[in-house]
Amino acid sequence: MCKASLLALFCIGCAFAADPVAPTVGKVLDRQLSMVESELVPLAEAMPADKFDFAPTAGEFKGVRTFGQQVSHVAAVIYIVSAATLGEAVPAAAGEGENGPPTLKTKADIVAYLKASMVYGHKAMMSVTDTNSRDLIKSPFSNQKSLRLDIATASVWHSFDHYGQLAVYLRMNGIVPPASR
Repeated sequence: MCKASLLALFCIGCAFAADPVAPTVGKVLDRQLSMVESELVPLAEAMPADKFDFAPTAGEFKGVRTFGQQVSHVAAVIYIVSAATLGEAVPAAAGEGENGPPTLKTKADIVAYLKASMVYGHKAMMSVTDTNSRDLIKSPFSNQKSLRLDIATASVWHSFDHYGQLAVYLRMNGIVPPASR
């Protein structure tokens, strides 16, 4: 069992222990995505529109995604992972690949795209059940099969990975991330 599955099962166990009426696997996963959403969306909204093209260039930052590209990437992966979790084709609105549609240029467009990915992500999380969580499904990133639960949790851990990078970008621009205020 991979680390993501163990983490998800731990979270589910904690939720069961804290709630005498045990929530479904889907509700637990949906709460996890809600935590991501409650931190990531305000963080994206905190960056001024004229800084969405910001990317550090010194040292080991050379060639990294801009702030806006990071946010678009997170949203695109949420779409991709959610489609796999649901057993659907990736929605056209998601764009192609892991970076979102190339038409995303402004802060307003990118934040709206992020919010739309969250709506789709919540639908996917709520579709996971005790039974289907253990189904083997095709990974959207390889030809291998993984547990539906493993694929679904990628929306959370991947988003928080990039949250950390985005928080650094904010601080490099003199902005304290909303969750740290």
